[in-house]
Amino acid sequence: MDVTCKSCGARLTIPDRKVPPNQAVSLTCPRCKGKIRVNTREHDGNLISRKEEFDKPGLEYEEDTSPLDLFEEGARLALVLDGNEGDIMEISSALEELSYKPVLPSSISEAMGKLRLHHFDLILLSDGFDGQDLERSPITHYLNHLSISIRRKVFLVLLSNEFKTMDNMMAFSKSANLVVHPDDLSNLPLILKKAISDNEKFYKVLMDTLKELGKE
Repeated sequence: MDVTCKSCGARLTIPDRKVPPNQAVSLTCPRCKGKIRVNTREHDGNLISRKEEFDKPGLEYEEDTSPLDLFEEGARLALVLDGNEGDIMEISSALEELSYKPVLPSSISEAMGKLRLHHFDLILLSDGFDGQDLERSPITHYLNHLSISIRRKVFLVLLSNEFKTMDNMMAFSKSANLVVHPDDLSNLPLILKKAISDNEKFYKVLMDTLKELGKE
């Protein structure tokens, strides 16, 4: 949901699942601290559809009890799912260099709770995170069952010792946008920049057509 602060003119993006449906609520602008009035009654359909994605059997999640997050328009969120502290620091640094805001859950259930409330432009999932291999991870299960209109807006990166970095055929077979070997994390900013650019070019014609038809 996009809103504009009447006090300072800031344009903000609020995750739909963070706002109670069918209500008028008051929020605080992160820039000027002024009050913003939001009516969610017109967004019920989107909220229900997001909830249904999590009502599938076998998907467990923790309720995200963190305060309502407001992000400036254009803010890009990245969900980092890795259990190695050294890797997390290197990944977070790379993402911040590319203007992403890293979000770092410590478990799969916490990650599922955040996925329920936020849209993430990029998800990086490491093999073995929270004791789950990639094939059996609830994260990949959830992403593979998203509607294509939502899934194509998420750039999925899989990290494993079994992969050769930027192996496109492997990425395709895993329903991912990119695969990376941990030894190449030092070059992650360059790797992500190229892979994301290639992905945007690949989908540009489709996305432009959808926008012209009013479906995007």
